[in-house]
Amino acid sequence: MTEIGSLFVSPPIINSSCPWASDLDDLSSLYESPFTGAVTTRTATWSGFEEDSGVHRVAFHARSYSSINSYGYSPIPLNQYLEWINVLFIQHPTSTKPFIISITSSDPQELDIMIDTIRRFRFGGLGRVAIELNTSCPNIENKPPPSYDIRTLSPLLDVLHRHAEDSNCGLTLGIKLPPYVHAGQFADIVGALAAMKSPASTPQRHPISFLTCTNTLGSCLLFDEQAIHPSPNGSKFALPTILGGLAGDALHALSLGNVHSFHHLLSTHRDERLRTIKIIGVGGVTSPEAAQRMYKAGASVVACATALGKEGVEIFQQLSPACAVS
Repeated sequence: MTEIGSLFVSPPIINSSCPWASDLDDLSSLYESPFTGAVTTRTATWSGFEEDSGVHRVAFHARSYSSINSYGYSPIPLNQYLEWINVLFIQHPTSTKPFIISITSSDPQELDIMIDTIRRFRFGGLGRVAIELNTSCPNIENKPPPSYDIRTLSPLLDVLHRHAEDSNCGLTLGIKLPPYVHAGQFADIVGALAAMKSPASTPQRHPISFLTCTNTLGSCLLFDEQAIHPSPNGSKFALPTILGGLAGDALHALSLGNVHSFHHLLSTHRDERLRTIKIIGVGGVTSPEAAQRMYKAGASVVACATALGKEGVEIFQQLSPACAVS
């Protein structure tokens, strides 16, 4: 069992926010699996993202356990996810499995409303839900991931901080980050975290309980002949947008490096509060061996998306041997 804020995640393998956690059927299957320790929703916006099935797609690599996608956020609005989570809690009264509600907004005022809405939607107690602020989707036109620019990210962190300062909040808060490629990027994030004050009620704990590392790597390309299923419009590219976010095995080494870098910086930081921040490792978790590498790199919990999309919920039973030696 792994403790992240108020959540108890057992086993420490979950899904990451992805298209295969979009609707009630998806969430029910993930929630009812005995091999998931928590369920993460697809990233929700306040009113729902306008999704176009002709544009927003995924392609799986024909010769590796990798994928590329042009998806944005969920077309389903936040309030619908809250209703569905409440239904699942009612349907499974003996379960203690938690939900991670993935949300996003580039507008601090709207983000504040979203978090306040989750807080007021009590679910019979907030100890069963966490909020993951997704700051890392690379596929939104004219809106680069805020986590690549600390000046853009800071106002969103301020919103999280204001809610964490409320001693009655009771929410576990986390941030989903993009893949970073040089030391300065890691240092910027850790510096921003170090600048956040802790609530008076929990001065020894950081207001952010977890980092999810990493989201997909943007601006990647697969040709049609590299994909399992040919493009329906005869394009030479696997995606209609040409470029998309890379995931799965092809991202694994970079994701391991991100998990290791953040784990090292946080666990050795002079500010002991930062040592309480856990890492959810994502990227190429396609086998028990890959999950073990994530644990060895410093992840407390591992998550997958590409493997879930390709194999279905059964993938978690295949990954479960990693838990026995994690």
